[in-house]
Parts: sequence; C-alpha cells; structure tokens
Amino acid sequence: MRITSTSCICPVLFCLCFVQRCYGAAHHGSIKVTRNQTKHIEGETEVHHRPKRGWVWNQFFVLEEHMGPDPQYVGKLHSNSDKGDGSVKYILTGEGAGTIFIIDDTTGDIHSTKSLDREQKTHYVLHAQAIDRRTNKPLEPESEFIIKVQDINDNAPKFTDGPYIVTVPEMSEMGTSVLQVTATDADDPTYGNSARVVYSILQGQPYFSVDPKTGVIRTALHNMDREAREHYSVVIQAKDMAGQVGGLSGSTTVNITLTDVNDNPPRFPQTQVGSAVGKIKANDADTGSNADMKYTIINGDGAGVFSISTDKETREGILSLKKPLNYEKKKSYTLNIEGANTHLDFRFSHLGPFKDVTMLKIIVGDVDEPPLFTMPSYVMDVYENAKIGTAVGTVTAQDPDTANSLVRYFIDHNTEEDRYFTIDANTGTIKTAKIFDREETPWYNITVAASEIDNPGLVSHVPVGVRILDVNDNPPELAREYDIVVCENAKPGQVIQTITATDKDNSANGARFHFSLDEGPSLNPNFTLRDNEDNTASILTRRRKYSRTTQDIYYLLVLISDGGVPPLSSSSTLTIRVCACERDGRVRTCHAEAFLSSAGLSTGALIAILLCVVILLVFSLAIVVLFITLRRSKKEPLIISEEDVRENVVTYDDEGGGEEDTEAFDITALRNPSAAEELKYRRDVRPEVKPAPRHHHSSSLDSVDVQEFIKQRLAEADLDPSVPPYDSLQTYAYEGHRSEAGSISSLDSVTTHSDQDYNYLGDWGPEFKKLAELYGEIESERTT
Repeated sequence: MRITSTSCICPVLFCLCFVQRCYGAAHHGSIKVTRNQTKHIEGETEVHHRPKRGWVWNQFFVLEEHMGPDPQYVGKLHSNSDKGDGSVKYILTGEGAGTIFIIDDTTGDIHSTKSLDREQKTHYVLHAQAIDRRTNKPLEPESEFIIKVQDINDNAPKFTDGPYIVTVPEMSEMGTSVLQVTATDADDPTYGNSARVVYSILQGQPYFSVDPKTGVIRTALHNMDREAREHYSVVIQAKDMAGQVGGLSGSTTVNITLTDVNDNPPRFPQTQVGSAVGKIKANDADTGSNADMKYTIINGDGAGVFSISTDKETREGILSLKKPLNYEKKKSYTLNIEGANTHLDFRFSHLGPFKDVTMLKIIVGDVDEPPLFTMPSYVMDVYENAKIGTAVGTVTAQDPDTANSLVRYFIDHNTEEDRYFTIDANTGTIKTAKIFDREETPWYNITVAASEIDNPGLVSHVPVGVRILDVNDNPPELAREYDIVVCENAKPGQVIQTITATDKDNSANGARFHFSLDEGPSLNPNFTLRDNEDNTASILTRRRKYSRTTQDIYYLLVLISDGGVPPLSSSSTLTIRVCACERDGRVRTCHAEAFLSSAGLSTGALIAILLCVVILLVFSLAIVVLFITLRRSKKEPLIISEEDVRENVVTYDDEGGGEEDTEAFDITALRNPSAAEELKYRRDVRPEVKPAPRHHHSSSLDSVDVQEFIKQRLAEADLDPSVPPYDSLQTYAYEGHRSEAGSISSLDSVTTHSDQDYNYLGDWGPEFKKLAELYGEIESERTT
C-alpha cells in the first residue's frame, strides 16, 4: 500500500488488537505516517510545512476451527476523531463482511461469527471506513486490510500414492535404497511444526529401515536370501509436529519382493533313506501267474544297505535304500540278486531250478553336504562378571566332502539369549557380549550354525549351552526382618532370639557364615551374641531386669561374613524392644504406643474418647455443685428443743474405752432411769393421743442392767402412740459382747517373710499381676 500526501486529509489511528498472537510493526511490515513526513514503501520521504496524519495498520489474525460459543474476537478499529461520545460510525466491507465478520459500529470491535478453515481460504480482504454519524460524511478515507486465518494442527499427514509395490534384488548390500515415500500435510508449513513430518517404520524391522526426514526406505541386513524369504510387508508412519507427542499421524504399506539372482549352483538331490534307487527285471517266457517271480538279495557288501521288493504288475524288482550313503566312506556296492518263480509245477522240475542270479554293482554319486560339527552338542563355562569379549569356548565343523571347503560360523539371533554372545566367523570362538550375573541367570542356550563358504545354502546347526560360574560377589545378609522382644524380668544368659543368614552365591562361596557384634572399644553391657557354628547365631541377655520406663528400645549391630574367596561381610542392625511379659514368657504389652496401635485406635477415635471424658467430668462437676447448693439451701427446723436428745451427740476421733469410759459424756441418764423426765413432748408437733402412763421399777443404781434397760425403753417407744412417725436420734453407750471372729490385725502375726509362699498371687487374676511380680522377684532374689 502506498500513501501519498494527498490521501492524508483526515487524521486516523488504526489500533489493532490481537487475540492469539501479537505481531509488531516490524514483523508485519506496517506502514506508519508521522507528522510532517510520509514514509513510502520505496523509501521516499516528502517533507511538508503543515501537520499531517495517516494510517497505521497491520494484518489481523483469526484462529481457524474455532468452536467456542461466543464469536471470536479479531481486532479493533479506532479513529483519532473518535472522542468516545458515539459520534463516529465504523463501516466494514469486503470479503465476508456482514456474514463472517461483523463490526460494532460504535466501538470498532471486529468479531468472527463462523468457524473458518485455513485449508479452504487462507485470508480475507476487507475495507474499513469511519464516518460522522450525524452527517454521514467520511472522517477517514477508506482503507484496505487483510484478516489472515491462523493455522492449527488439524490435518494428519497422508500418503497419496500408497500402498506401494516395489522390488529389490536379493543379496543386496545393507543400505541399498528401495523406495522413497512422501506424505503431505495440508497444514501451514510456514507456521510452527504442524506440517513438519517425520517418518518411522512400524513393521518390517530388522530387515528394512527408513530415513526419518526423507522417507527413503533401505535394506537393513546383509545378504537377504530370496530362497529363504521372498515377500516382505513394511508399514511406514508419517507423524507431524516433528514427531512430538500430540502430533497427528498417517501410515502406508510398502510390499517389497526380493528378485532372484544367480547365487545357487546346480546340485543333484541326495538320495534319502527309503527312496527307490533303481529297478531290475528278469525275463520269463511264460505268461500269467506262471511268470510271477520274487526278487531277493542273497549276498554282497550292500546287503545291509539296500533292500529289494517286487512290483506284481510289472514283475520288476524295486531297489530301495535302507541306510544313508556316504561317498567319502564308500563309493560303490555289489549286490547278488536272485529272481525265482513263485508258482512251481513239479512235473517239470527236471528242467532245472526255476530261478536265476545276477550281480548288480551300485556306484555312489558325490553330492555337496553341509558342514559336520565334531560334537552333537557343546557345554561351555564362563565366570560371572567377566569382561565383554571374554572367550567362552570354540566349536568346530568340517566339510565332509572331498573338496573340504572352508566353513563359516555364525549365531542364529532367534532369541534374546543369542544376542548375548558373538562368534568368530572363521575360528568358531564364542565370546561374551555382555557382563553376566549368575544370580540373575545361571544358564544360557544358544544355537551355532556353520555353512560352506562356497555354498552358503548348506547349513548345519548345533546347540551350545553356556554355564555361568559363580564368584563371591554377594555378601551374606539376614534371612529376614526380626522382631526381637526382651522381657523386663529376663535373666542373664537368656536366649531371646536365634538369627540366620543367607547368601545369593552358591555353597562354594557362602556355605559357612560367621557372626559377631560390632561392639567397638567397649563391651555391650546389655546383650551378647553366640555363634552356633551352623549358620545361625543366638542373641542373649547380659544382665537382668530391663525397664521400659528407663529405655524401651535397644539397637544391636551384627556383623556377618562368609567363607568365600575373598570373604565378604555385611552389617545389620537388630531392634530389640523391652516388653512386660507373663510368668511363662508371653508378651503382655510393650508400650502405650504399641497398645494403642494394636487396638486399632486412630487419631480421630482417641480425640472422640478424650472429648467424652471431658464431657463426663464437666457433667459430674455440675452435679456436685448442684448438690452442694441444695444442701446449703435446706431449711432448719422451726422449733428445736433445748433438751433435744441430739444435744448428747459428741464427735470425737479416738476409739474410746467402751462401757467403762464415762468421761466422754454424761452416762448417768442412761444408768439412772429415774433421773430422766417422766414425760416429754415434742414442741413442734401436738400429740392427738395422750401418752400411756409409764411405770418404772425403782431400783438402786448398782443393780441396773443397762442391756435390760435399753430393751425396756425400746418396747415403750414402740407401744407409745405419741411418738412421732419418723426416726429420732437416740444414743446408747452399749458396745455389746466381744466379737467371736477375733482380731484381723497383722500386728499379732508371728510369721516371717521366709515362711510365706506368694505363688498363689499369680492365680488371683490380672488385678494382682503387679503384686505377684513384686513378691515373686523378692522371693527369687532371696532364693538366689
């Protein structure tokens, strides 16, 4: 676009907003016209004396295949004359205006209303204009701009010419070009890697390969033989995004046929055992059954090699092979064959024997045979950890023919194990191709083939077993993880655990293990180790009485060494837990954490239990407070008699002297009935019935029996209707007779500790376990 000075009548600024990508002015080659100067595409500059304004624009971009619910934002048109009051109207015309692209005539925003396909149309040419909404006069001259459809990776590579059919001569050199395939991608090649294709082979390895950039297919093996395999189906894949994850791909099939070359000389077929090698016939002038005959080999050096049978229809003797022939050992055989009539007429027996004998010489023809190995199978040995290229052994094969052709050796790579070894093609020496580990795989089976250099088609095979010999490269280690427990009441020298060890090496390098403790300069005061010399060791206590509260876990470092050459050793740490045990040695508990763990209580359950305990404590405290409050608010009686019998209630903390104690309170009232008032009424209750008169027997103070007096007063109280219907406090200082049970105090015990046997405490249940342990330990110490 060229902008001249005459076109710069009205100033305008074309502001572009991009959604997917921001392009600078230099990137798009934008044209910018500034004041007093216009810069043309050709680089011309014109200077003016009055201010000028012009267009500034770039390309718009819109993303293809947009599937959003809202129209896609493209960009924005803006004029310097637009003050934001809505007086400027923007108009859009050109390709897709109003159908694909719409514009907000007030703001100048451009949106795309349809999903676009870059492969159908790459860009759209539109025109923009700003006019005065009131006068409909243009504020800016009409300007042309382009909306370019931005590419996404939505097209997979395609092979337009596939599938392919191609030929290549057999026995071609490795790397011979077979065919070049080409895949096309409809995406934009100038944007990103959407159209950058990389080729790979999905099927056809290891016979063929493909160049990832050019798509040229080449042979990947030497001497591909048509007689062994003629047709190959190769699948080639093309993937865009330079082969990265997420790229789209397409594939095609290439059918490759090996064409024949003259690589095999003519050969006579070798006679097989059981096949016919020739025919013989004796003539008989008779006809019919009189001419029937039977052929028999009667002698000769080939009697055990050949056999003969009779064809009844043709009356011929069919000579067959019973054993394989070897030209190099015997080149010819001689047979004496007899032909005799099967139906004899004794009337004419005088005419002579009805049979005849002939001598047959058989010449063995020489054929080319495959090489013959000196042994039907081989077994070889190699040490583990041997370096790559270490010789394992040698196989030998020879050409049994008189030509004695040279032999070529190779390994059939049919299995993964065959790839672990290499062989010298001339000498037959087998070498290692990896470092072996006997503990991983102790034996390998491979197949070695031998062929004549002059005739590669004749191949013989022999199995080879490779045994991996052991070296002492694995230190011994504990057979398993041990959970060792020592009881708190353990005694010195007590065996608490027996440990064993294992070694991955075979018995020659690890049959005998030695155990010891890594005690350092100081002796372990808690535990010791005893080597049982049978690949086991015992852990013993060195002291008595372990305490969980003092230390609940001990760590013991054990060293284990083997008897290999050179000897190897390892160290393992044993964890010993201190636990409380029963008298028979059963573990009762170890520590709180273990108990909670064994009970299966999670953190949430513990929190719930603690919360319940807190709630119960709060509830109990509330009940106590309520009870105390009710006690304090209890009303006192309205009238309390000054002579109430409760005045005689005395509280004291000593045991007292019983009936003889007269100092604690006045006992005269009890001993002298006449001293008490004859009749007393409760002042707070009016009796409805007058009390019955009481009769007291006068007696002297010394003759009064207190017990009888109490019984008498009790009977009067029961029969007196004026007594209140509730209990009243009456105190009688009569203790009664001496108890027949006797004293339960231990002060009178005359026994000593040595006379007591506390073993019965262990039978009283779990509540007395601790008491049984304490008295059991005292008794054990006293016995010791």
